[in-house]
Amino acid sequence: MAKKIVQSVEPNIADLANGWLKSYKLDYKLEQESLNTEIDQALDEYFSKNGGKGGNRPDAKLLLRANDGKYYPILIEYKGYKDKLVKLDSEGNVANKTSKNRPDFKNINSYAVNGAVHYSNAVLHYTGYTDVIAIGVTGYKESDGKLMHSIGVYYVSKSNFGIGQKVDDYTDLSFLKKEHFSAFIEKVKHLSLSQSEIERLKERREQEITASLVKLNNDIFKSEKGLSENDRVYLVAASIMATLGDVEHNVYPLTKADLKSSDERNNTDGDIMIRKIESFLDAKKLPKDKKGLIVRTLQNTLTTENINKVENGESQLKRVFIKIVDDLGIYYKIGLTTDFTGKLFNEMYSWLGFTQDQLNDVVLTPSYVATLLCRLARVNKDSFVWDFATGSAGLLVAAMNEMLIDAKNTIKSPEQLAIKSAEIKANQLLGLEILSNVYMLAVLNMIMMGDGSSNILNRDSLNFDGHYGFGKTDEKFPADAFVLNPPYSANGNGMNFVEKALRMMNRGYAAVIIKASAGSGKAIDQNKRILKRNTLLASIKMPIDLFIGKSSVQTYVYVFRVNEAHKKDDIVKFIDFSNDGYTRTNRKKASCNLRDTDHAKERYKEVVNLVRFGKSKLHFLTEKEYYESTIDPESGKDWNQTAPIDTKPTLQDFKKTVSDYLAWEVSNLLKNQNYTEENSLGK
Repeated sequence: MAKKIVQSVEPNIADLANGWLKSYKLDYKLEQESLNTEIDQALDEYFSKNGGKGGNRPDAKLLLRANDGKYYPILIEYKGYKDKLVKLDSEGNVANKTSKNRPDFKNINSYAVNGAVHYSNAVLHYTGYTDVIAIGVTGYKESDGKLMHSIGVYYVSKSNFGIGQKVDDYTDLSFLKKEHFSAFIEKVKHLSLSQSEIERLKERREQEITASLVKLNNDIFKSEKGLSENDRVYLVAASIMATLGDVEHNVYPLTKADLKSSDERNNTDGDIMIRKIESFLDAKKLPKDKKGLIVRTLQNTLTTENINKVENGESQLKRVFIKIVDDLGIYYKIGLTTDFTGKLFNEMYSWLGFTQDQLNDVVLTPSYVATLLCRLARVNKDSFVWDFATGSAGLLVAAMNEMLIDAKNTIKSPEQLAIKSAEIKANQLLGLEILSNVYMLAVLNMIMMGDGSSNILNRDSLNFDGHYGFGKTDEKFPADAFVLNPPYSANGNGMNFVEKALRMMNRGYAAVIIKASAGSGKAIDQNKRILKRNTLLASIKMPIDLFIGKSSVQTYVYVFRVNEAHKKDDIVKFIDFSNDGYTRTNRKKASCNLRDTDHAKERYKEVVNLVRFGKSKLHFLTEKEYYESTIDPESGKDWNQTAPIDTKPTLQDFKKTVSDYLAWEVSNLLKNQNYTEENSLGK
């Protein structure tokens, strides 16, 4: 018997929902109608539900304003089958990505909510809107002809990485009515992801970012000639700044259409981009000298004749800009919690003319290691954290995340939480970076993190006077947490930075990751001076392949209590963390070069607890990997100790040896017996 074909009732669902919108007196637009230029362009630019270019057409769309003064795009998709409302993955998220982190076009096409979330991500990617409401409506007819319907309402935002969160169950769309919409938005604002969900999504996002950066690197390197190494880095940084926008201060993201590829004086693509960047930096209230340095640095690249030369109606600058926005926009504009520009720079380091020593100096601290350092330095919402070799500001990004998480967990007043979050970003972080190209990336990183850039300073750490760089310039920065991954080619493998920072602190803790030789003889003088006023709490041996893609270098993490001299009887916790639970590869085509194969996350938590509370916290690590002993404060080269190996045999060892011997003897006897029997057969 032939299977009955179920007829789609999508036209009926569309009539029903559009009828509601009409009855609410809302100015909604249908599939082929324009909502506004910015959103229309975003839908055209984004890849389609089939993977091609453009052609994204929500069945209905609105732009509604709530009492908070913000406009919210509402994108609605209709389907006409019973079970086609939403497809979720095993973690309960809208399943718009495959297991390989590629768009799942089947789901995007087939399910109403999945399609609406796809459209919403287009808006997040290419516009200045940060919050979108995605609605799916579907239904079917019962045997008596009665039309049944179901509705899915999801919040798609930078804050939830564009994945979409279910708002509530609804039987109609009346929450969009003017008198109800602001209350609906208030409900939306109280949606939040758990910390475990954030960590899971962050991990997935980091894998995607790495793959996209590799692709971008290859594309620009292969197809765009005449660009110096620095030019490429600056083009990426400039494109990001120009497309971030700040809608609240009427600075709208630069679009592809804004670049006209004109050869008119003062109106080239480079001129247009510089003006947009200046507006963006003004909106961010960057100090005049900081803004001037960034603009001058970028201007040298953006306004050159070659990059703005028009060929076939298009400048090289526009071509590169399009590649950057298409490949990376989704990551730096939507829910960023990671050291994005650090990853960017780490991928692009091969473009820059560094020696091998310099390459080892310009190294990205993996985000999970950055978080480890922050937790070992006991960073919380009230900490004042500084970094004397900040690089792309990855450690400060990690510190800011830890501080904001602590604030969120402990402050229950939304108003007080907002005040504290702003204070953390403006006044509780300070970073120093002497290389101007890397400094610019650090500023960009903290701006994207929204915005801890105030006290990122382009200065020599070794000549730093300890004052704020912005606002409170007559005040000393009251540092009580120090984190550092120094250049290993510096004096004492970088312990000169540690000595300088700790000398300027009156209290708190410090955690630094540094080349092993710093603790075994390369920095004796610095180490002895450090211990005269600081206590070494722990020495942690890290995996030798920690920095994927770099030459193998053995590193240690040293943890200090500040302003308390180390006594010869002070116990130091020595931890062999060579097995941190991660398996690393350096294969360029690998989908993931870092895998948690043995409770890595739990092991990192355990190390923090071991340093803080001692042996009682051993679980995944063994007693052979944890050792307590003392050091000589006058030595400076005994910081890398390991647990002594006990060679004295135990009774258990003796029993096992005897057991093994007896088993061997019995085995031989049986073999000889079998041999004798076989040779006697037939004789």
